Amino acid sequence: MSADLKLRQSGMMRWVSLALCILLCLAVSALGALATQTGPGSWYESIEKAPWNPPSWVFGPVWTVLYITIGIALWIIWQSPASERRRQVLSLFFLQLALNLAWSWIFFGLEQPLLALLDLVALIAAIVVLVRVAWWETPFASLIMLPYLMWCGFALTLNGWIVLAN
Repeated sequence: MSADLKLRQSGMMRWVSLALCILLCLAVSALGALATQTGPGSWYESIEKAPWNPPSWVFGPVWTVLYITIGIALWIIWQSPASERRRQVLSLFFLQLALNLAWSWIFFGLEQPLLALLDLVALIAAIVVLVRVAWWETPFASLIMLPYLMWCGFALTLNGWIVLAN
């Protein structure tokens, strides 16, 4: 095989791995969305929400962009050289992704906002630790996780309001 063909194939594999990382994160989003039935007559529609709660249509586009972004972060981490720190970063990444998925099912599926709030606190803590640990391995991956962290902080205020007001 020529060096040129090997180079093209390795470049193609990088694009394929990027697509797979993004698709994995979007699949987690889709699994969480299965729990979020918020139409007329749903439990969520009947509870009091924070005055700063955005309209329902905002959440889908924001979360889609965030899941794509964290998929890119996963890809950057995955591309970094194999090391013990990289293993730790990947473990933290998948922990926060699992906590993210769990929140949807706890909040919407089980209709347990207090338990979901506790999950959200753990999620935010996991993201903070992930960003700090990943910084030494892949600073750019840490930076692009910050909008996700901020949105989760915003979600914490919304979830907290629901716990207090209902």
